[in-house]
Amino acid sequence: DAIHYLCLCKGYFNPIDTQQIKTNEDLFMIQGDFERLEKNEKITCGVKRNQKKQFKRNKKEYDKLANHIGLFPLVMISPYDTNIIMEGSEERRRFMDNVISQTDSNYLDELILYNKHLLNRNALLKQISITKSYDPSLLEIYNDQLVASGIKIFAKRQEFMVHFIPLFNNYYSFLTEGNEQVGLQYQSQLTDTSFEQLLAQTIEKDKVLERTTTGIHKDELLFTIFDMPLKKFGSQGQQKSFVIALKLAQYAYLQKHKGFKPLLLLDDIFDKLDDNRVSKLMEMVSHHDFGQIFITDTGKDRVLGIFENISTPLTVFEVDKGTLHHA
Repeated sequence: DAIHYLCLCKGYFNPIDTQQIKTNEDLFMIQGDFERLEKNEKITCGVKRNQKKQFKRNKKEYDKLANHIGLFPLVMISPYDTNIIMEGSEERRRFMDNVISQTDSNYLDELILYNKHLLNRNALLKQISITKSYDPSLLEIYNDQLVASGIKIFAKRQEFMVHFIPLFNNYYSFLTEGNEQVGLQYQSQLTDTSFEQLLAQTIEKDKVLERTTTGIHKDELLFTIFDMPLKKFGSQGQQKSFVIALKLAQYAYLQKHKGFKPLLLLDDIFDKLDDNRVSKLMEMVSHHDFGQIFITDTGKDRVLGIFENISTPLTVFEVDKGTLHHA
C-alpha cells in the first residue's frame, strides 16, 4: 500500500489520508527510492492532520498532485478487486479512469474539471429547489463547462476501449485456456445523443432530484460471460479470472503507452485462487514482458513453493511486528 501511495498519491485500500495516520500520532511520512528511465528518483510524501498533503520528487514539492500521476505507472491485484464486478458502476469508472489517467495527463485534468463543474451544477440545482427560481444564463454556463470536459472524456474512453478490449480478451483466454466466452463493453448515454441534448431533456428531472442525472459520470462497463451478466451468472473462479485479466490488460496497456514496464503488486491473492489459476498467473508474470513485481502473502513456504519451478530472481522478506528483515 505504501508503494501504491508513492506512485498514485493515495492508498489502495483506504483513500482517506487522515485515516492512514496511526492513533495518537499527528502525521505519517513515506519515502521511496525509484529508478525511472535509468535515473534515480526519490519520492517523499507527508500527511499531517488538518493540513495539505505534501508530495515531493527529488526534494521539490509538486504544485499539484496530478502532475505526479503516471510518472511511476503501477498495477495492483488484490482480493478486493472483485468490487469492480460486485459493486456499482462508480467502481468500474474508477478502474477505467485509473488506467487512462496514468497515460494521459490531459485526461486527468479534464476529469478534475468535470467533477468540479458537476459539483457547481448540482449546487445550483439544490438552490433552485429551495428558492424556486434561478438565473438561466448561469445554468447555461455550467452546462457549457460540463459539456466541454465531458465530450473530451467520452472520446478518450471510447478510444481507450478500442485498444483495451483485445488485450483483455487475450489474457482471459490464456488464463482459462480459451474455454469461456466473455464480453467487455463500454456503455455511455453520449453514444446516441449529444451531451447538450441530454442536459436539455433531463433538466426538469434534475430540478426535482437536485442533481445531474445524465452525463459521463453515469458511464458503465458491462461485464458478461456467455452473453449473461458476470455478476449474476459467473462463478467465483470466473469472476476472479475476469478481474485478473482486466489488471493484466491494464499492465500491457500502460507498458505500451508509457514505453517502459510498470510496477506490479500482487497482494495476498494466492489463497483466493485455485492451483491452476495460480500456475497460469505466475507463468505469465514471470515472463520477460513483466518488470519488477512485489508479492505479499501470509505463508513464506507457499510463496517459495510457487516459485520453485520458475527461473526468475527472487528476494524474500519477512515482516514481524512491523519489522522487515531478509527471510
